[in-house]
Amino acid sequence: MAVYTRLSENELKKFFSNYNLGKLLNYKEIKEGIENTNYFILTEKGKFILTLYEKRVEEKDLPFFISLMKNLFDKSFPSPEPIINKNGNYISEILEKKAAVVSFIDGYAKKILNPNDCYDVGINTAKLHLITENLTGKRENKLSINSWRKIYNKVKKSCSKIHPNLPKVIEKNLDEIEKNWPKNIPSGIIHADLFPDNIFFKNNKLSGIIDYYFSCNDFYAFEIAICLNALCFEGKNENLSFNVTKAKKFVDGYSSLRKLTEKEKKSLKILCQGAAIRFLLTRVFDYLNLTEGAIVKIKDPVEYLKRLEFHDNVENYQDYFF
Repeated sequence: MAVYTRLSENELKKFFSNYNLGKLLNYKEIKEGIENTNYFILTEKGKFILTLYEKRVEEKDLPFFISLMKNLFDKSFPSPEPIINKNGNYISEILEKKAAVVSFIDGYAKKILNPNDCYDVGINTAKLHLITENLTGKRENKLSINSWRKIYNKVKKSCSKIHPNLPKVIEKNLDEIEKNWPKNIPSGIIHADLFPDNIFFKNNKLSGIIDYYFSCNDFYAFEIAICLNALCFEGKNENLSFNVTKAKKFVDGYSSLRKLTEKEKKSLKILCQGAAIRFLLTRVFDYLNLTEGAIVKIKDPVEYLKRLEFHDNVENYQDYFF
């Protein structure tokens, strides 16, 4: 979440007059994240989140995101509920930008998850994959392996300003990933951005998963690889280390509902490399292309160098979770 577009109180009041949510009582900018503009909203009917779609989000993808959240919410998955406006639409417009309102999920994001948290996230990741098995909507992963070389070409000349080893590390890993990327393993709808700041807890129990704007069709095991990178490393930069206990708990939770195939397990090393490269590259791009005047918290790209170093030394999937 972030703020690229500042809204006045009058603009917000006018916008919410088209919803059956009562009077606007309070609002607050949310600076976390990098993709869209987000506001916390308090009305007479409760708490909500207003999102204005910016940057990478394409208008044609919005029905997929909204439908996914609605389907998950209707199946008792801890997703926000999209709110319909007085015209019967989930997607509105403000300042010539598409926007949506969703229910507020009570809870907070932990900076560091413990092993039991990882188990809960594993269970809910599998639930998401199983609930969405029969959904007809599809969305191509715009940040899949097919995009990584293109993103790198855009930052190739400048990325050494962030860290001198970046060009060498990125090129080496891209070559390996493109050569060994798996084919024909189970796929479907994935969240694709299950980082701690998108996972809420209340009373030490998982209360919500938010931010579905990278959701797409891809390998289920790629989602697991993203989670291992996002949830199971501890420390900063040179002191970063992989917590095998957290990884095992995540995979145990996931496997309690959906068993990994042998081919998925054998693909895990290269998928973890790919997940690390994907987030390294987008973080580098965002770092070098910060929008002037935006209220946004940019994430450090350098911490992914140590992740890639770890994946490079992995011999097989058992190194991740025994």
